[in-house]
Amino acid sequence: MFRRPKRDVSGVVLLDKPGGITSNAALQQVKHLYQAAKAGHTGSLDPLATGLLPLCLGEATKFSSYLLDADKRYLVTAKLGVRTDSGDTDGDVIETREVAPGTLERIPGILAEQFTGEVDQLPPMFSALKKDGVPLYVYARKGKVVERETRRVTIYEISVVHAEADHVELDVRCSKGTYVRTIVDDLGEILGCGAVVASLRRIGVGPYGQNSMIGMEVLRETCELAGMDALDALLLPVETPVLHWPGIHLSKVGLNSIRRGQPVTVTDAPEAAWVRLLDSEHSQPRFVGVGEVLEDGRVAPRRLLREWAS
Repeated sequence: MFRRPKRDVSGVVLLDKPGGITSNAALQQVKHLYQAAKAGHTGSLDPLATGLLPLCLGEATKFSSYLLDADKRYLVTAKLGVRTDSGDTDGDVIETREVAPGTLERIPGILAEQFTGEVDQLPPMFSALKKDGVPLYVYARKGKVVERETRRVTIYEISVVHAEADHVELDVRCSKGTYVRTIVDDLGEILGCGAVVASLRRIGVGPYGQNSMIGMEVLRETCELAGMDALDALLLPVETPVLHWPGIHLSKVGLNSIRRGQPVTVTDAPEAAWVRLLDSEHSQPRFVGVGEVLEDGRVAPRRLLREWAS
């Protein structure tokens, strides 16, 4: 069987993940379209969920881990009056309750008082979090419930976008590791009627927003109709996952030290823990990699682009 040669292509695809497929399946489709030798995603979305899934190709995979720690933003629609074993409408119904009059009017106050700031969450059984090396959803599909520890997360802002009858749409800005279905389930219990996730869409990951997302069909059509050069033109530069970090401009001497893995002394080192390393020996500074600011103010290299690592 003939196999297409893999390409040494690097950059970031802001995929608008369709519903009904896993994040890994979406990654493999995009990797195939680009014929990329190397690719990785930056934190999975449930098959139910749609929206922003940054995918890193080639050298960009060196910086994908920093997006795992990034804050997220979601639009979630909750259906009131029902609970399922999975916390969403794809699961089996385990309980139905009446949605009492005035329930919708109570929600903004409850969100402000009990769902803003640091909160402790119990991870749902239908999640990718692992217990003894096995994802929780594997236990859940076998009807097993295992012991889990609560996790402290931060919900920066949560507000009602629209509410009608037994559905309410929420806008959630939160820290990494936040389970939106847990927010919905907890809200349903406080309201006394139960609630499940009817739809979930991620619209923000770290520095990325929804306006730059590209659908899978657009990628396919671009590949088929316009070719690989047009497909490559849709890629964001490899440094965009960390573009919001402070930049450190390095001289030729500093670059040589960085290449050898040695920390460099910089003037007025930023208070930030992590920085972008830039080659200032050109009219336009070039991204070299990322570094960590040490306690003594020096900057140590942590991840470098391949062309600068030797």
